[in-house]
Amino acid sequence: MKKSWIIIIVIVVVGFLIYGWFKGSYNSMVTLSESVDKQWADVENVYQRRADLIPNLVATVKGYASHEKETLEGVINARAKATSTTINAGNLTPDKIAAFQQAQDGLSSALSKLMVVVERYPELKANQNFLELQAQLEGTENRISVERRKFNESARAYNTYIKLFPKNMLANMFGFTDKPYFKAQEGSETAPKVEF
Repeated sequence: MKKSWIIIIVIVVVGFLIYGWFKGSYNSMVTLSESVDKQWADVENVYQRRADLIPNLVATVKGYASHEKETLEGVINARAKATSTTINAGNLTPDKIAAFQQAQDGLSSALSKLMVVVERYPELKANQNFLELQAQLEGTENRISVERRKFNESARAYNTYIKLFPKNMLANMFGFTDKPYFKAQEGSETAPKVEF
């Protein structure tokens, strides 16, 4: 009789230990996944901030450089494309991240062209409203870089956790999959050639 109680107690203790491990591992995966989703929302937030600054910037430039219509329209069209490319945080895939990044890169390129145009207008460069918008835009670009780095760090922590043995078996069982990373623009690893 005593022996059967000891066996039952051992089975119950082992059962609780296994349950505790499953519960802890599963909850950690959920927590890390939510952390990645939160970081994605932060990335979208700073990109939205940049998109919100652009109409004011374009309006200010238009007042001084109205005949630069093609450049201004390029910025407006790139902004429209960038804001229409959204991704649900729960459905991040490498292809969707690449499409999002491509749309944002298109907007960055259009903004760069706009800043080149601005160089031709000294009175615009001296305009206080333009200077404030430009400073906010530069600050936002820095925030974008920081949030993308934080997103990648969060995705790395999650991806590492779900790939470690034996948690990888549990991750497969419950459908936890890798989260993609932001990658550098193609060609950014090569320094630009400068000639004087």
